[in-house]
Amino acid sequence: MTKAPLRSQMLAEALGSFVLVFFGTGSVAVAVLTGAHVGLWQVAAVWGFGIALAIYAVGAVSGAHLNPAVTIAMAVFRPSSFPARKIPPYLLSQMIGGILASLLLLGIFGPTCAHFEAKHDPPIVRGAAGSQLSAMWLCEYFPNPAIYGTDPQAQAQVPPTVAFTAEVVGTAFLLFFIMALTDGCNNLAPAESRMHPFFIGFAVAIIIAIIAPLTQAALNPMRDLAPRIVAYFAGWGPIAIPGPRGMEWWLYLVAPVAGGLLGALVYQKCVFPFQAGERVAAGPPRCPLFEAGFPGSSPVPIERPRYSQDR
Repeated sequence: MTKAPLRSQMLAEALGSFVLVFFGTGSVAVAVLTGAHVGLWQVAAVWGFGIALAIYAVGAVSGAHLNPAVTIAMAVFRPSSFPARKIPPYLLSQMIGGILASLLLLGIFGPTCAHFEAKHDPPIVRGAAGSQLSAMWLCEYFPNPAIYGTDPQAQAQVPPTVAFTAEVVGTAFLLFFIMALTDGCNNLAPAESRMHPFFIGFAVAIIIAIIAPLTQAALNPMRDLAPRIVAYFAGWGPIAIPGPRGMEWWLYLVAPVAGGLLGALVYQKCVFPFQAGERVAAGPPRCPLFEAGFPGSSPVPIERPRYSQDR
């Protein structure tokens, strides 16, 4: 990651977050409102490719966090390359990008959404109970309304404790994989080939494929909150904020952050010391990707650490 000015990093985060929400949330809109995507994996794949392209586009400038859970985890576990003072500007930039992308999507799919609501039997009244069926392409709900439905029997299958746990586990896996893929001490990481953004996107896709039926797999507080704010003002009101159960707005904020910290902690304590090998005994290892930042790639060739078995 280059030593770009903070304002440039903020712009990169906003642009990357715009790309993430446009293609990710847009894929959900296409699936829900038009049925053009068949099956969960198609939506997950678009999400994954969108995230990979966003990282490729802006990662060398800002590190392409694009996710408050990532930003906070990096400030906790990589403070030398990402100081905590950058958390507020990064989070603000991510929200701006997400809101702008959500507004654009609402402008593009607004008429289609209105038609979807009108042709539903019975017609969906935006903002009334059950209207999460039309809001779900913007906001996240548990359980997934398109799979489980919205009645009490459906909601009983995924109580809040299950939803919170699913988001924690999903985001923990995401940060665990991110740490591994961008670890300069990991001889198996695809950093030298610059393929780690692709595999980060692929990691998102496989997590969505498992978690999305339960919670729609936010894994990212910005991805939920930015479109949720837009949905609130677009007529969904209390179905968007605070949500039909009165807790959606905060569950999708807290659970991904907790999960991100958990996943980063597990990697840091259980895997990273062994990746660094014998150099841990001599002091903190220098890993070029950690020095350069996360998860953008350094413009200079990366020198892999050498181990005794390599000599």
